Amino acid sequence: MSTLEPDTIPQAESVSFGRYLFDNARKNGILLAFVVVVIVFSILQPMFLSPANLTNLVLQYSYVLILALGMLMVIVLAQIDLSVGSVIALTGAVAAVVCVKGGAPWWAGVLAAIAVGLLVGAWQGFWVAVVGIPGFIVSLGGMLIFRGLAQLILDYKSLSPFGGTYYDIANGFINGLFGGNGYDVFTLVIFAIAVVGFAVSQWRGRMGQLKYNQAVSPLPLFIAKIVVVAVVAMAFAWQIAHNRGLPFILILLAVLILIYGMIMGRTGFGRDVYAIGGNLLAAQLSGVKVKWVTFWVFVNMGFLASVAGVVFSARMNSAQPGAGNGFELDAIAACFIGGASTTGGIGRISGAVIGGLIMAVISNGMQLMGVSQGVQPVVKGLILTLAVAFDLFNKRRSATAA
Repeated sequence: MSTLEPDTIPQAESVSFGRYLFDNARKNGILLAFVVVVIVFSILQPMFLSPANLTNLVLQYSYVLILALGMLMVIVLAQIDLSVGSVIALTGAVAAVVCVKGGAPWWAGVLAAIAVGLLVGAWQGFWVAVVGIPGFIVSLGGMLIFRGLAQLILDYKSLSPFGGTYYDIANGFINGLFGGNGYDVFTLVIFAIAVVGFAVSQWRGRMGQLKYNQAVSPLPLFIAKIVVVAVVAMAFAWQIAHNRGLPFILILLAVLILIYGMIMGRTGFGRDVYAIGGNLLAAQLSGVKVKWVTFWVFVNMGFLASVAGVVFSARMNSAQPGAGNGFELDAIAACFIGGASTTGGIGRISGAVIGGLIMAVISNGMQLMGVSQGVQPVVKGLILTLAVAFDLFNKRRSATAA
């Protein structure tokens, strides 16, 4: 017979549950903040959760999430890239010259834009990784160089229209494959499969942690998280299924998020990025190829900036000399709001995605409410400042506790 008191086990579970919430306060806080922001704008503007507006939210702010995926890797590396907005303008200009002026097929414009983005990433990666110039300085110079090149290529004028398949990259939908009466069944099926995949992935991860005697979240909280994600995902799917179906750009986003989540969480390259950002000297002593990892992180940022450039130019159906102005700030803000550390070594793809969604929801909500263009950047700036302040507060509290 056990000698434990009757209330011993419940007390242990209670402590474990509370400790888990405390240890994950930042991540849970970001999720809570996202939910609160959505609820607030839903109350202030009833049109916010309408099928048309949710679809528009995906189409209009997809570039933020694409940029945030690459920027998260750069920030975890303890670097920064201020040039991505200018790269969007440059790659969009190249695609326009190839497709609109040259009359080439849509895929030629996409490949040309991506090639330019890779060259830009290699250029900046060389100066940062090989020469040793800080990324802030290199990308600041790049911001000026690439913006100027975009203006020269376009001769200071917008170039349009793309039309056709290129336009559909950011404006097209899959609708009616499985039928539906007033809604698209295919969209619901795809989201249901994604929810099941998420649940299976989470369960396998939990079993793997238990196998190696690692700490896991309490089972009720684990189940609650999956249920909440499933409800939110299917509610979102139900809404957009009543509009125009599944956007092409949403499929692209999902694929990129899955790929980069796997790279940062399950590959040696991702671990090297975290190691360099967390402790550069220790990474060097442990045999990490710091220069090559840094180089490829910037090449990857150039690649994702070119993808964002294609998406943005397709969305606008034109290439513009001023395209991408300030986009780098949205991407950086998304990463910091999502939990990335200002000193490197900390940050998650999921956090960057949530941070990007918060920025998108706030921008969209303020536009629906008719908030002036002067007030919107003020609000974004305050949110970014508070996010970084919260990061510093957590670090100081952890240092004090240690």
